[in-house]
Amino acid sequence: MTTNQQQAVLTWLTERGIPAPPVEDAEAPRPTPKSGDAQGSTPTAEDPEADPYAVARTIALRKLTVQARTRHELEHALRAKQVPEQVARDVLDRLTSVGLINDAVFARDWVASRQRRRHLSRSALKRELGVKGVAREDIDAALETVDADAEFASALDLAQRKEGQLVGLAPEVRYRRLAGVLSRRGFGPGTTSRVLAEVLGED
Repeated sequence: MTTNQQQAVLTWLTERGIPAPPVEDAEAPRPTPKSGDAQGSTPTAEDPEADPYAVARTIALRKLTVQARTRHELEHALRAKQVPEQVARDVLDRLTSVGLINDAVFARDWVASRQRRRHLSRSALKRELGVKGVAREDIDAALETVDADAEFASALDLAQRKEGQLVGLAPEVRYRRLAGVLSRRGFGPGTTSRVLAEVLGED
């Protein structure tokens, strides 16, 4: 989640008098659970005295403060904490209505980021978004910017970056390794052949 998105979450909480949940830090060591408290400081709906709506809201907002999530991912997180299905639905519906959950925006941002950082093909991006539970129509809309030219440019940039690491190897070895790199990122034989012909030339 970007700094602006994090600020939007915190602003929404402040306006409604809701204490901001502690931000999870993937690099920080997790606290050791206290004796008799298997969950430590992590909220859970299994506590009979806990308000399930407060628990669900805390879990969801904590994850959204760290980074953007799809509704499917948040549903899974709430289910893992034994939040009742109806409670989870109500809380996620509310977060969706105020714009803190938006799978269409998530898909567009995911495609832009993954293409820029990982040079993935349309098929690979589509597969990743499907795993995250994004609806087909949102995936298709997000992929509209990834046409054949954009996909070729992404594959070419990736191959040129990798080719510099293969200097000195036999032509057939360079070809095989670059083809493997492109295949693992989801690029088809046609795109791979065009890219390798441009990168390796007569080799």
